[in-house]
Amino acid sequence: MTLVPCKTVLLLLSLAVALPLAKPDAPDIHTVKPDLTVPKLESGKAASGRRVRETLPGYEKTKVYHVTYLPIDWQAGKRYPVIVEYAGNNYRGAHGDISTGRPEGSNMGYGISGGRDFIWVCLPYLNAAGEDIALTWWGDLKNRTAKPTLDYCLKAVPWICEQYGGDPEQIILCGFSRGAIACNYVGLHDDRVAGLWRAFIPYSHYDGIAAWPYPGSDRDSAGARLKRLAKRPQFICHEFTGSRLNLAATRRWLESTGLTENITFAETGFRNHNDAWLLRPSATRRQLRRWLKGVLVQKR
Repeated sequence: MTLVPCKTVLLLLSLAVALPLAKPDAPDIHTVKPDLTVPKLESGKAASGRRVRETLPGYEKTKVYHVTYLPIDWQAGKRYPVIVEYAGNNYRGAHGDISTGRPEGSNMGYGISGGRDFIWVCLPYLNAAGEDIALTWWGDLKNRTAKPTLDYCLKAVPWICEQYGGDPEQIILCGFSRGAIACNYVGLHDDRVAGLWRAFIPYSHYDGIAAWPYPGSDRDSAGARLKRLAKRPQFICHEFTGSRLNLAATRRWLESTGLTENITFAETGFRNHNDAWLLRPSATRRQLRRWLKGVLVQKR
């Protein structure tokens, strides 16, 4: 009989908890043909229908950038709602699901908007020095500080609005996996950044549901951030999964806080831990689009 070291057992158990385990009957996204294709990434100046890599003023000597897409109906001088998106961790899953961890690997904003009516901006997470993109969480392995990421966000959002006609009263924050956690961890981190957003769309995971390797991932800290939501709408969605980190767990925790006003819960209908589900037709995508339309017609 071969004995397995205790540390190995604990590691395997932690992975089994952290990785999504799909229901056997949940369909794979690859069984549904996409009806949307994210435009190729280009260099140069942003224009209608183009998705470009941009460097924020003051970051020219760094490796930091964000990605901006202007809708095909974009016209100079007009106002547009803005979808701001954060990516998942660098990840490769069991069902062919891949996340690069970089801004250009994101799909949510394009799937939600269909490429029309919304400016779509994919922001980066920064390392501790603020001079490169963090592919896992934020900051560095030994210093998971979110400050450089917050600083970039606070500069980028008003800059995008000024440059391209983004409506500062209609900014939606969304994110996948790490980005879903970031909706609250980054988006509600303090009063300055919390005031930017009209509504939130976290997909797959939620701030406070599990302890992760960065400071303030505990429920008390997450609860303090959640209070900054201040009754603004959230559309919380998740893939079908047998993991304890699922939609039901998020719902139970939020119900325990009593802060569930204007919260919508939905499952994607797929087994995949992959934001490309939004590039395919589904009942949940239709529900999300109806929800967002309703959010934008309400007064802030």
